[in-house]
Amino acid sequence: MGRRRAFDKHVAMTGYRRRKAAALAALTLSAVAVTTSPAGATTPGTTAPQAAAVAALDWHDCTHKGALPGQQCATLPVPLDYGDPGGRQLHVAVTRLRSDRPQARRGTLLVIPGGPGGSGVQKLTSTGRALAREMAGAYDLVSLDPRGVGGSSTAACGLAEEDRHLVTLRSWPGPDGDVAQNVARSRRVAQACAEHGGPELRSFTTANEVRDIDRLRQALGERKLSAWGTSYGTYVGAVYAQRFPQHTDRLVLDSSGDPDPDRVARGWLANMSAGADDRFPDFAAWAADPARDAEGLRLAAHPEDVRPLFLETAAKLDREPRRSDVPGVPLTGNRLRQALQTSLYGNDFAPVARLLLAAQDPAAEPVLPPDVSGPLPDTGAAAVLGAICNDVAWPGDVAAYERAVAADRTAHPLTAGMPVNITPCSFWKDRPAQEPTRITPDGPSNVLMVQNLRDPSTPYAGALKMREAFGGRARLVSVDAGGHGSYLGNGNGCGDRAVTRFLTTGQRPRQDTYCGS
Repeated sequence: MGRRRAFDKHVAMTGYRRRKAAALAALTLSAVAVTTSPAGATTPGTTAPQAAAVAALDWHDCTHKGALPGQQCATLPVPLDYGDPGGRQLHVAVTRLRSDRPQARRGTLLVIPGGPGGSGVQKLTSTGRALAREMAGAYDLVSLDPRGVGGSSTAACGLAEEDRHLVTLRSWPGPDGDVAQNVARSRRVAQACAEHGGPELRSFTTANEVRDIDRLRQALGERKLSAWGTSYGTYVGAVYAQRFPQHTDRLVLDSSGDPDPDRVARGWLANMSAGADDRFPDFAAWAADPARDAEGLRLAAHPEDVRPLFLETAAKLDREPRRSDVPGVPLTGNRLRQALQTSLYGNDFAPVARLLLAAQDPAAEPVLPPDVSGPLPDTGAAAVLGAICNDVAWPGDVAAYERAVAADRTAHPLTAGMPVNITPCSFWKDRPAQEPTRITPDGPSNVLMVQNLRDPSTPYAGALKMREAFGGRARLVSVDAGGHGSYLGNGNGCGDRAVTRFLTTGQRPRQDTYCGS
């Protein structure tokens, strides 16, 4: 029962609000959202510039590495600016796996990738077989590479290589918490993106991804789309449901962040401090398990000894970086911390355990995991920065960031102040032209959320904020598991069955529910 404490607290705190919101939703089941519209988006009673009819997609067999049998690809033209739909066009790469049981088909299911910066084409490639098996022919499966990603139109900021490493794109403070280098780099990156990113980079927004999705719906000839969004894709899906409730069928939000429109990505990043604390005990238990002895990966005799070992090793690397297997890229304390963050997303803890062991062995040469061994492509860095910085204005008070970093380092030493530190968004030259979408209980009750209790990236506490925002429109399945991504990702049959049942039959739990390990 102890493992259910977080879920039970959620039920106790939100029971009354859920019943009240459900009653409101019943009165507004066919209502549509009335909120501030992004450029080019519409709400009832408004008129937007009309684009020409969307042409049919020219499908062909996909040729990318690992493409599935039967996976098809196409290119979707989209306006650079939905305020000028007949003007310059960009292109978005789209993909599909058609239902192999036409008699069972009920519609189209959109797979919305995470990120920002995730590829939907690759997401469908990696999950398509399992998803098709679960759906049993109920849907054509489709996805897209958002603007800036993969086969879609891209932009570049012209960033120096050292500014494109994950440990520099994420603003890890200096060893003593100093943020001076972070401030200088953030100014430099923002200036480079302003000079070289062009209108393409400025168009990388959640609002435009949502409009691109609706344009894909039209090109497919569908009146409604169902969707499975993961991580950042949950926010995209939530905004789509808010903007286009009349075109939203069954919506699954897997691993949600707090949709607070005043912070958006700034809030998601800040919440990673608590997320790391939630997830680390799983790593500690694994690393102290006697089963690791046979693998040569046991870090400590007891789980409670793993955390101080990690913190002490990172602090030593802050003082004395170690030469790694990658020339010119040493193992620093921040690279170790970032490697841990990546490891906590899944269940393969071996790479970070090996890194910890090598860091303690003077004769060893640490082997860096891919996420901390080299820079991102310039276009990849631009795609990440674009959506994060274009969606909402970030404060630029350096002193406030210094105070936040100092406090966060004390409260959450595993992340050392990174989640609340300054980023290039604080110096972004083009401020957002409209307010972010506010998620509300107004609209059809057709949302199912699924959430791991110990998610290092979108922690449970943030997901409860999304649940609260949707009110009676949603149900939440809380899964006693760790890691980022729940459906078809952690082997929890209870959670997987709830999602599959909803997508294939429309049946949701009557109330928020819990799935044990």
